[in-house]
Amino acid sequence: MTIRRFEEIEAWQLARRLTQDVYSMANSERFSRDWGLRDQITRASGSVMHNIAEGFDSGTSKEFVRFLAYAQRSCTEVQSQLYVALDQHYISPETFENIYQLTKDTKQKIGGFIKYLKGTQST
Repeated sequence: MTIRRFEEIEAWQLARRLTQDVYSMANSERFSRDWGLRDQITRASGSVMHNIAEGFDSGTSKEFVRFLAYAQRSCTEVQSQLYVALDQHYISPETFENIYQLTKDTKQKIGGFIKYLKGTQST
């Protein structure tokens, strides 16, 4: 199957869901008052989907893989920031677990796509 638009990429679809969930979480009353953390975690979650989209138009599989690696790192950044939100009691343990799991699923999907793209690269 040929992917014609970045919106068709399953990893991007998961990243979009992650971004939606992070924004919803960060807009809660207590969380939204911590401007620094709110800005950082929403930017990191958006970076996941944006790097996948940007990489799609990069022109080569090698460049695309580079952008996908950035997207994975942004997932890790979201995971770390979730601990801050949990420790500050901005979110419940259940919210932490749900969003943390979504970051893990997104990273895994991106990793599978990286593996696929590396397998299609000519040596």
